[in-house]
Amino acid sequence: MPFYKSTILLFFSIAFAKTTQAQQLISGPLIEGFGDTFTVPEADLSADSEKIYKVVFDIAQSPEDPAELNLYFNTVARFLNMHAAAGVPQQNLKPVLVVHGSAAFDLLKNEDYSEKYGVDNPNLPLLEAFHKLDIPVILCGQTAGKRNIPQEKRWEHTQLALSAMTALIHYQDLGYALISF
Repeated sequence: MPFYKSTILLFFSIAFAKTTQAQQLISGPLIEGFGDTFTVPEADLSADSEKIYKVVFDIAQSPEDPAELNLYFNTVARFLNMHAAAGVPQQNLKPVLVVHGSAAFDLLKNEDYSEKYGVDNPNLPLLEAFHKLDIPVILCGQTAGKRNIPQEKRWEHTQLALSAMTALIHYQDLGYALISF
């Protein structure tokens, strides 16, 4: 290729190249050790630091391996960490977890979880982190009855609703956006 064509090609490549930064995996800032996220330096739709993010997470599934953290609980941690890292103040982040189905067993106290599965409950440290941030974790009362999860078997900060449906309607009526998996 002649020199001038190479030079012109190089010029246009540089002139129209979009500079991008590599995305970095970060931990925290609200919950360390859970909910790692990637930076998104050039987001076309970024977080609004003035907005109040009211979100109710509908969580009904648990991992097949009881030694694994419930990835949907971890998604709530990701929600918190990514928005806080993007400049949304903690007081503007208002998630609620509504738990039912097989995920209900992830709210068992460690002794009861160990008795059922033969391993420690990997969800308890994350649940404690949610509690420290005043994030409600609500169990469906119908699921608790159906799966024999009475109060004495539940993680101590679990709140109980008549049903998951009742809790989801309640929070949506309060202006919470529904995220369902």
